[in-house]
Amino acid sequence: MQPFSVTQLQHIINTKTKPLGSLGLLESLALQLGTIQQTVTPVIKVPHVVVFAADHGIAATGKVNPFPQAVTAQMVLNFVHGGAAINVFCKQNNLSLQVVDAGVAYDFDTSLEQHLHFIAAKVAHGTANYEQQQAITPEQLTQCFDSAAAIVQNIYRKGCNTIGFGEMGIGNTSSAALIMSNVLQLPIQACVGSGTGVVGEQLQTKIQTLTQVYQYHQLQQAIAPELLLQRVGGFEIAMITAAIIEAAALGMTIVIDGFIVTAALLVAKQMQPTVLQHCVFAHCSNEQGHQKMLDYLNVIPLLQLQLRLGEGTGAALAIPLLRCACAFVNEMASFESAGVSNVAE
Repeated sequence: MQPFSVTQLQHIINTKTKPLGSLGLLESLALQLGTIQQTVTPVIKVPHVVVFAADHGIAATGKVNPFPQAVTAQMVLNFVHGGAAINVFCKQNNLSLQVVDAGVAYDFDTSLEQHLHFIAAKVAHGTANYEQQQAITPEQLTQCFDSAAAIVQNIYRKGCNTIGFGEMGIGNTSSAALIMSNVLQLPIQACVGSGTGVVGEQLQTKIQTLTQVYQYHQLQQAIAPELLLQRVGGFEIAMITAAIIEAAALGMTIVIDGFIVTAALLVAKQMQPTVLQHCVFAHCSNEQGHQKMLDYLNVIPLLQLQLRLGEGTGAALAIPLLRCACAFVNEMASFESAGVSNVAE
């Protein structure tokens, strides 16, 4: 078997019947997918979207969220019953969907565990309120990491080589903003957005509250990534962090969704820098901090749709583009095979 060559794959891409570079980001995407898979004939196999759901102690106060904490559990049930945007997009694009209870503040009926799309991995009924203490204990963080790694391994064993991550958790844009402020060393005001619709006076309360949290946990200084998750993370963010690391270790392509998933990636990259090579960025969220994160990572998202829903919806919308990138490499004629003159030669 001939060893994989990036140069050979680039030549294949360059000599398709098109002007050089005319397929834009699809060309660099095809090269990335082939490099991840170590083949000149990349293919997307059994793609999955995994939505991790959990609650945040801060959300019980109502200081940072317009919707009540109970919405997290209600939306998990909506996912399981097929009524959410992520369900519609996964069905439309033939993607497998898994919903993980990472730490929702609700006791789901045990019968739910038999549901094909539901994974019970509850660490606790939400994190502690990080206004007053660390959100996650070291033991809970270990549990998050172990559970997430096992979930990804199980999906990989189904033949999946492409995985997108999503999240659900009232208050989780606040946790993501705090993580972003520490990693990027930006003031909290530059990282906080409206989330699920915080505006006006409530937005100012959110900023003021998170500024106090920022000071309480001394986020202005460098912090080890695991400790950062313990101080201000969420169970779903911690699990996504570990899931990214595990998926990269298994050689999978990872489709990064929006603001919260990118915050988890910031932590994962600190723990294992090579994960970035496996990541495709689905879109740029309308949450104000997301573009700053993408700039920091020096990456270009595939889509600009002004999304800010979460749930992995951007990842589900982007995966068809990955399929198209593979398809043009494998199915499009070359100048030579089509008998078309290549003016670039």
